[in-house]
Amino acid sequence: MTNQLTKYQKRWATLGIGMSAFMISAEFYIVGAMIPILVEDFNSTITTAEWVILIYTFVMTVLVLSVAKLGDIFDKKLLFLSGLIVFTISSLLCALASNMAFLIAFRGLQGFGAVLIWALRNALIAEIFPEQERGRVIGLVVGIASLGYALGPGIGGLLISFGSWRLVFWVNLPIGILASVIVAKYFPCCPVSKLRKSFDVIGFMLMSLILTCFVLATTRLQESGFGDSKEIILIALAAIGLVYFVRLESRLEEPILDIKMLHKPSFSFNLLLFGIIYIIFGIITLVLPLFLELVLHYSLQKVGFLLTVLPLASVMLAPIAGSICDRYGERIVGLIGFLLIAIGCLIGSNLNLETTTMGFCIRGIIIEVGLITSLIAISNTIMDGVEREKLGIASGLLALSRTLGMVIGTCLFTVLFSKVTISNAQLLTDTNINSVPLKVLDITTVPVEALIKGIDTTFVIMTLIAFTSIILAVFLWWQSNIPSKTTTKLLMGSYKN
Repeated sequence: MTNQLTKYQKRWATLGIGMSAFMISAEFYIVGAMIPILVEDFNSTITTAEWVILIYTFVMTVLVLSVAKLGDIFDKKLLFLSGLIVFTISSLLCALASNMAFLIAFRGLQGFGAVLIWALRNALIAEIFPEQERGRVIGLVVGIASLGYALGPGIGGLLISFGSWRLVFWVNLPIGILASVIVAKYFPCCPVSKLRKSFDVIGFMLMSLILTCFVLATTRLQESGFGDSKEIILIALAAIGLVYFVRLESRLEEPILDIKMLHKPSFSFNLLLFGIIYIIFGIITLVLPLFLELVLHYSLQKVGFLLTVLPLASVMLAPIAGSICDRYGERIVGLIGFLLIAIGCLIGSNLNLETTTMGFCIRGIIIEVGLITSLIAISNTIMDGVEREKLGIASGLLALSRTLGMVIGTCLFTVLFSKVTISNAQLLTDTNINSVPLKVLDITTVPVEALIKGIDTTFVIMTLIAFTSIILAVFLWWQSNIPSKTTTKLLMGSYKN
């Protein structure tokens, strides 16, 4: 099928995927700037208004594997195009919403459109482009998506300053319409297996329940820490449900998730590495602006500018990293990426009041380049290692790892940073604030030294995570060089022991 496309068509296909990637990734953060205005316009509470953000991520997380499975049953192009149309129409409905309830409902619909695009993006790339070109295309698309993450808050603030919060949704209309036209005109239809496949409804319901419990638990942990029994109950339910889900899926002929895919060490470990990258990414998106605003006391304009410059460097290098993957292989590029992350986090663990703007940018750029380089390599490795009829679920697992990684990273940073900061603030001020709930703690009033300690400790943890990832990546490289028979004997021997 890839031979049917000319270079001209491939350029348009890349543009269509890139535009959709930018639109979806920007939407994760672009809405955050309008929450205070929504509270005022609709006379609502901040807790209710936050669901405008939460419902979008929640729907995407819960439905991602189900959509991915549908991608292996039906035409991926049709599903991708349907997602663009739903996303565009729901953006229009959000812009016209007359109250908070309608806005939250339409945002949920927008999340449904987004997951159809998001879950099948890598699968479409694997379908459309030959193996020797995928690295470059994935690199370009990942770079554009990263740019969306970085520019989202700034674009949201700029649009609101020009008019009202409704512009945040109106701007999606021309992008969504143009992307839909490109997909409809230049994307080839993806062949579907002639074998009749069924959809695992029970697996879908069970996985939705598991992810719902996990996301709600981690969201609540960011507010109250580990002191509330409700979070423990939700996590326990998710763990029990996961065990039952694995047993159920291993017995079905057409499961929503083929457990046999996870039996391959190269696939499952690379998926784990992909999730680890987004754990670090989730932490970085919080720790960098916190340091600039509360420690160095930079203006919001300067903070926004610096947080835009950092991903721009990685966006420029992303296509180059992808091309290197195509030429020299993903393993060496992935190792270089993780090494850059480790180095950047290590030198980031000594941030202080004397840190210059240049010093901050050097640390940030090293980490950003490392993140995007390793992402490209691992994405390419995973998509190259699965059969064509399983491209959809593989792409969905990448999308799920991305979301869960960011959720875990955000939760990990919130709990870790708050605990360390509270402990150090108590030592510095000799006051008993250790019993203050996380949601009540005002980090703007604690001593700067306590903030620095919390931030530096977070970077130390990220350094350890990065070096652990390097060890795992080296293990995968070593294992791939062992002849298959030897590997089988080693695994059987360890199993018997």
